[in-house]
Amino acid sequence: MTTLHASDQRIETRVRVCHMDQLTPELGVAALVGDTQVALFLLSDGRLFAVQNFDPFSNASVMSRGITGSKGDIPTIASPIYKQVFSLATGQCLATMDKDPQEGNPADLVTYPVTQDNGQVYIDLAGGE
Repeated sequence: MTTLHASDQRIETRVRVCHMDQLTPELGVAALVGDTQVALFLLSDGRLFAVQNFDPFSNASVMSRGITGSKGDIPTIASPIYKQVFSLATGQCLATMDKDPQEGNPADLVTYPVTQDNGQVYIDLAGGE
C-alpha cells in the first residue's frame, strides 16, 4: 500500500471497494471509485480483475454487465452491447491482438490492479494501464 509522505509525495491510491462476499463468481459489478467507474469481476477460480466500466465501442458504461469467458488461457469479458471481447488481464480488445502493443489502441480497456486482503477487495487506480 502506498502512503502519503511529505518528502516523496506518494499518494494513497489503493481503495477498498467491497467485501468478497458481495461478489458473485462470473458476474461483474460496477463500482464508483472516486470519479472512476470500474467493472469488477471475480472468476470461479478465485481470480479478481478490474477494468474500466466504459465500453469504447458503444460509448456506454456497461462492461460490468458483460459476459465472462476465456479464449485459450486468456480470461475475457465480452461487451453486452456489440459483443467485442477483451482480455480481463490486459484490457486488450482481442480483435486487435495483431496490432503492435507499443502503439496502444483506443479500443482497449484500462485495467486496474485489484487485490484481496482479509476478505476486503481493493483497487489501485494509480496502476491503471
